[in-house]
Formats: sequence, C-alpha cells, structure tokens
Amino acid sequence: MKINILPLLFATAASATVQGFDISSYQPSVDFAGAYAAGARFVMIKATEGTSYISAAFSSQYTGATNAGLIRGGYHFAQPASSSGASQAKYFISHGGGWSNDGLTLPGMLDIEYNPSGASCYGLSASAMVAWIKDFGETYKSAAGRYPMIYTTTDWWNTCTGGSTAFGDYPLAIARYSSSVGAIPAGWEFQSFWQNSDAYSFGGDSEIWNGSLDALKKFAKVAA
Repeated sequence: MKINILPLLFATAASATVQGFDISSYQPSVDFAGAYAAGARFVMIKATEGTSYISAAFSSQYTGATNAGLIRGGYHFAQPASSSGASQAKYFISHGGGWSNDGLTLPGMLDIEYNPSGASCYGLSASAMVAWIKDFGETYKSAAGRYPMIYTTTDWWNTCTGGSTAFGDYPLAIARYSSSVGAIPAGWEFQSFWQNSDAYSFGGDSEIWNGSLDALKKFAKVAA
C-alpha cells in the first residue's frame, strides 16, 4: 500500500503560511530581492504553453529568483486540444519545467483552467480530460521523479473532469480571489498553494503556501 507523505508536509488547520507569487512574460522585470525582503519566499514562473510557446522571460526570471534566494519552479499552461499530455509534459521538462531535490526547486505545475480564447473544456469530455491530465502527470513523474502540481479552480475541475478524485497524489494549487479558499475541488482535502489575488505588489499574482516555511522547504526537496 502506498503511503502518501505529502499531507504530512501541509497544514490542515489554521497555522503559519508563507507568501509567494507567480509571474510570466507579462512581468519581464521583477524586483526579486525586494519581494524577498518583503517576506516572499517562493515564486512560480511560466515556462511553456502547449508545444509551441516558450516564455522569453523564463530564463532571466529563474536566475533572478535564484539569486534572490527564493524557492522557485516553472509552470506549464495546458492546451489539451492541441496535443497529448505526454508531449506537453516532455516539452515543459525540456524547457525549464523539471525538478531536482536541491531544496530550492518546486515540482513543475500544470496550469489547467478555463481557456480564455476557446471552449471552456477544450472540447474534451470529462473522461478524456482526466486521461489527458493523467498522461501529462505520469509522463512528468517518470521523467522528473515526482508528480506535478495542478493549478485550477474548483468550478473548472468539477465541470471539466466531472469532479475526478484520481489526483490526490498531485499537490493542489487553487485559484480563488477572495478572503478565504472556499470549496476545494473534488479529490483533495486541502490545498498546497492558494492564488488569493491577481495583484501582487512586486508583480504577477499573489500565492500563499499552506504551511510553515520549514514545511515549504521540505516540500521542495521531498518526492512523494
């Protein structure tokens, strides 16, 4: 029987949290040192989208975050209608989305949400969407050594995966711009990260780690 160690690293009730943020090429210049001085300890950086887009800012942003002492990692914006999950996972890993247990690198994050320019579920049935996410996740784990995080909203997840409960081993990053996390998507008991605002003073979106700084450091280093 597999024992999932991830819940041991998370806060399951009110406790310490850690401020962080996420950015993309829309924020080409970020004051990483200023963010660190203000209390941020991690940043998620957009690396790729589909199998045809690489963020031109990723490399410099990743270096800037590293130099500032931030725990950092890449994320991939999913385009399930354009190619397989496996092909997109490989593309992501090849362009900055990998993971290493150095204590400074977050596992890659799959950003899967409503398509701003097309069908909300990318034209896929719930079962096909679940299969696509599994294809991405298993390919990523095989190459990187651990499952990717999943960034989504509760509404999208329950609508487009049919409320799948098959991804409990994948850390959850939930987006909800409110004073509370609200309902968690089916399949998870709590979130690892919460994107609580689309405005962060040093650029991008605000992210909150659900736990202590020590737990965040362990999460960055320990593979489930």
